[in-house]
Amino acid sequence: MSLIQLALEYGAPVFLISSPLTSYADQILSIHRTRSSAGFSLDIPLIMLVASILKVFYWFGEYYSGALLAQALVMIVVQATLLKVALDNRPASGAKNGIEHTPFSSGSDGGFVRPYDFWQWRSTKPYWLFLGYFVAILTVIHLTPISDSETYISILGCVGLAVEAILPIPQIFANHRSGSCKGFRVSVLASWLLGDTMKMSYFFCSGEAIPWSFKVCGMFQCVCDFYLGFQYWMFTRMTPRAPVSSQGNEDRWGQAEKDIRMN
Repeated sequence: MSLIQLALEYGAPVFLISSPLTSYADQILSIHRTRSSAGFSLDIPLIMLVASILKVFYWFGEYYSGALLAQALVMIVVQATLLKVALDNRPASGAKNGIEHTPFSSGSDGGFVRPYDFWQWRSTKPYWLFLGYFVAILTVIHLTPISDSETYISILGCVGLAVEAILPIPQIFANHRSGSCKGFRVSVLASWLLGDTMKMSYFFCSGEAIPWSFKVCGMFQCVCDFYLGFQYWMFTRMTPRAPVSSQGNEDRWGQAEKDIRMN
């Protein structure tokens, strides 16, 4: 067995399982240290929690790679922690630089209004109730004969993986709307690109049987992440260096209001 094959067989699973921690630990610590989740999009934990929960239930019908199941379980813990920290440190209602939900925000900035203010509630309880009901419904379905249907299992997998694959899309739209990548962490982009590279290598080169739904959705997410990298390169080249201003805090505050932070 070659060195590359050994790395894929033993190194890739460890990387995949630990990737939720390496990708989001910095965000959690940053919010905890600053005591503010201003600029952070709550859509990120929503997307990742829904996708990971669906992938866990998908495993009971498909029995795919144990490393991918472990990754989904770790992701649930990490994203639940991130959600709690973000909710506990939300800015006061109406504060500048409040929590962003771009590009899926209300009509105030040209977006659409979410039904019943979905995932934009001021109270903390509805977020956990939604996740609890979501898990409970899937559990009830799993205990019925429906869970034996190949069609149902395929739908679970495709929906879960498709939801995860759209994770970069809000950031892409936000960058286009703002004409910059301000507020988007380079460390997050780097971890996504490195994760995509390792994930694609594992999907197509490892000896384990990986369902094609993982491969197709993984390729789509990989393309989106690399486009994000192109966006970052393009916008940073186009952005001129800002002159030092004597107005200090006023200019920095005005610039901060345009900052769209997705991660």
